[in-house]
Amino acid sequence: MMRAWILPMLLVLCGSVVATGLILSGSTGAAAALLMLFVLLAGVNSPLIFPRSIGALEAQRRSSVDGRPVVFWRSGCMYCLRLRIRLGRTARQLHWVDIWRDQAGAATVRAANDGNETVPTVFVAGQPHVNPDPVWVREQLSPPA
Repeated sequence: MMRAWILPMLLVLCGSVVATGLILSGSTGAAAALLMLFVLLAGVNSPLIFPRSIGALEAQRRSSVDGRPVVFWRSGCMYCLRLRIRLGRTARQLHWVDIWRDQAGAATVRAANDGNETVPTVFVAGQPHVNPDPVWVREQLSPPA
């Protein structure tokens, strides 16, 4: 749980230190703008932007019932963030597993990627796809014609 918040907390801390330095040198406006930028980056890299994660076993069970893909991700991963943002509202239809919170999820990703925790790894019908195109992932949600 705590590991997912390390990067966002570091971003806010660094932004605060830099902003304090700017305020002390008399640049209040620049300090406020820079602090806002660091807070925005922290929010984007936090678990808050992603749909609520579930455990790998629960995600696989749900996927077998409804056929929706399972996305294995971790906070701080720019490729995961790209996938999440490009999916837009359809991201909530997927089953998301944070590999930093779920050891079974991390093991599943390592098994699919030759021992590496490469994310995002998307499982569709039991087959892993590493860093797939968001358009392709969105197509997997639509029923076959």
